Amino acid sequence: MSSHAQSPTPSDLSITPRDWRFGRDLGQGRWWLNNDPIATAFHTALSITFPKGEAMFIEAVKAHRDGVDEKLAREIRAFTQQEVIHSREHVVFNRRVVESGYDVSELDARVDEIMALIKQRPQIVNLAATIALEHYTAIMAAVILKHPTMYDGAESEWANMWRWHAMEEIEHKGVAYDTWLHATKEWSRFRRWRMKSLMMLVITAKFWPERISGMKKLLKQDGLTGWRVNMGIARYFLGNPGILRRSFLPWLSYFLPGFHPWNHDDRHLIGKYESDYAAAVMPQPATAASGA
Repeated sequence: MSSHAQSPTPSDLSITPRDWRFGRDLGQGRWWLNNDPIATAFHTALSITFPKGEAMFIEAVKAHRDGVDEKLAREIRAFTQQEVIHSREHVVFNRRVVESGYDVSELDARVDEIMALIKQRPQIVNLAATIALEHYTAIMAAVILKHPTMYDGAESEWANMWRWHAMEEIEHKGVAYDTWLHATKEWSRFRRWRMKSLMMLVITAKFWPERISGMKKLLKQDGLTGWRVNMGIARYFLGNPGILRRSFLPWLSYFLPGFHPWNHDDRHLIGKYESDYAAAVMPQPATAASGA
């Protein structure tokens, strides 16, 4: 029996690439998220990483797809399609950020530096990094969909884009991990656990400081610096909405010996999004002709 066959990935899981387009005919307010510079800066700093970061995820997974079973092969194809569409939409989002007056060249250059380092590493290391980062995105996706008040007062087009992205991150959260199980099927459980755990610690040590650094660079362009900014960032991460606080226990679960992303089936959040926001998102495909 293959590693994928033994995984907790639901047998009836359907990964559906939703080719929705956002913001083609709209601008973006400088503080589009409820006039909150801190919340806006967090989303922007994260979005800048997505187009190139998700391309790396795709490459890392596809590098280890040989010999997978047909179900995982289908899931890898759907994962790839979803990530390509996510990258496309974040390119548009990031373009609107620039049009609203921000200079993101320093943040973008930092992403290029990281991607250059990644290209020097063995593909199995990049896959270990991918499963750690995919766990992060799945955690944050669940926080977003569980706490819709995060986007109260936001410009609806961009709020819907982030919710859509969150929905699909939950849907494909096990693909990279099942690919990892396949790629390391000859490894001992301890060797597999050690490598993925060490990589998560390395990723974590960089993930939050990099996001905070990016946020501060953006906020500085608004004339916001000093201790008030530090307090605002701490409040956003640890207080309300508390993204970092709410992420801690799911993050900790990654280190359990029997961890798998689908040990917790939260597909109900996808259904909740599709029902609650159907009126907002269903018209999106009609704009496909406008292109990227």
